[in-house]
Amino acid sequence: MQGARDGHRVAMTGHNARHRGGLQRSRRRRRSGAAALALLTVSLVLPLAGCVDAAALFPVGPDTASGALAAETVASLDAALVEGMDLAGATGAIAGVWAPWAGEWLASPGTVGAGIDPATGRPAGGGALNTDMRFRIGTLTGAMTCTVLLRLVEEQRVGLDDPVSQHLPRLPGVQGITLRQLCQNTAGLGHPDLESQFVNNPTRQWPALELVSGGLGSTRAGQPGRVWNRSDAGVQLLGMALEEATGDGWPELYRRYVFEPLGLRDTSYPEPRDFDLPGAHPNGWAVALDTGTPDCTRPIDVTQLNNSMSGVAGGAVSTLGDLKTWSQALATGGLLSPDAVEQQWRSVREDGAPEWRRYGLGAEQLGPMRGGGGAIPGFLSATLSDPESGLTVVVMVNDSSAGAEFALVLAQRLAAIAADAPAPDGRADAGIELPWTAEDATAQMRLNAVCPTGTAVNQAAPVG
Repeated sequence: MQGARDGHRVAMTGHNARHRGGLQRSRRRRRSGAAALALLTVSLVLPLAGCVDAAALFPVGPDTASGALAAETVASLDAALVEGMDLAGATGAIAGVWAPWAGEWLASPGTVGAGIDPATGRPAGGGALNTDMRFRIGTLTGAMTCTVLLRLVEEQRVGLDDPVSQHLPRLPGVQGITLRQLCQNTAGLGHPDLESQFVNNPTRQWPALELVSGGLGSTRAGQPGRVWNRSDAGVQLLGMALEEATGDGWPELYRRYVFEPLGLRDTSYPEPRDFDLPGAHPNGWAVALDTGTPDCTRPIDVTQLNNSMSGVAGGAVSTLGDLKTWSQALATGGLLSPDAVEQQWRSVREDGAPEWRRYGLGAEQLGPMRGGGGAIPGFLSATLSDPESGLTVVVMVNDSSAGAEFALVLAQRLAAIAADAPAPDGRADAGIELPWTAEDATAQMRLNAVCPTGTAVNQAAPVG
């Protein structure tokens, strides 16, 4: 599911002059071999580890800085996050940056957003956020779903290029489509625009077959394997096929292949009728959508939500700390064999996208970093992690109106700031070369904004 302003936009396209300038201005920094080795070693040991403590996966060692980032870097990250929160029309945000050569930064500005301020008509109040709160991760869930697929391929329970019809022989319209294509969004399926129905009726039960049939019955983007076109219906179709192939439900599949191996104790896949978020959490908001147009005067509290609207394409719940662990494991291939990692990152490019932005199985490659953006009514989130340097970014805002692309560009801005973080005490620099700058990402954030509050803009928040 995409936000109201997503469409087919790609952040900072190859035709964007700011991107070209960003390539010229990107700094080359020497990579930390020790940090890279520590992260990549995970891919060799994790499949044998079972349920382990997340700290054991990415330990703080002599070559990893464990304190706070430099004050100047923190100030820039704080300003970027507050502007991102305001441009998204959100009441709060939760974010973390981990730069092994320089330190870490955690932030949770704003409020939970438990009601409407009668003076402004906007969401407000409810007390302060904290970085341990749970939130819906939206379409970031798709990367977990595709990781389950790859684990099942390793166990020879399914084949990556199995035709969908092999597992769902009675379902019409799936001829020529493979499991790989569903994960990579190259099955040619359409993307029905149901967002206004999701936002305006968030607790409705959606049968998976109804949503899948919408994708199969809509105008096709092309022949299977030919064109990249995002389709949540395709990921849900994958979910149906893997349930049929294994006889297991998705709560069990996630637990066995993702949550327990990584020790993700605060990550869950709620049952569809479990409308409430578990534990302490922000409220989730979205503006009303009448005929697809955002109505900024009508914010809707969609905290209570039936995750059947996105299912295995977007139904998981997590926390900042768990998403850090997950995003690093995704980037390094920590849950997979080397062959499966190679398959996951055998990427394709959307027509018109810059060369540095490509799509693997369930996740994106943006320059040296891996991850993606997620959306579900009420929440936007994004993760990025560099498998070599260990630089990792996780961010969430509690208003979904601006779409997943907005969250991803906000993560890119935070990553660009952190990539230039100075190393304390003479430690080695990371050597990260990003094909975008903080200025590039800031401009794109402002372009993608929907229903901004105007606070950060009026305060002339710094770009970096």
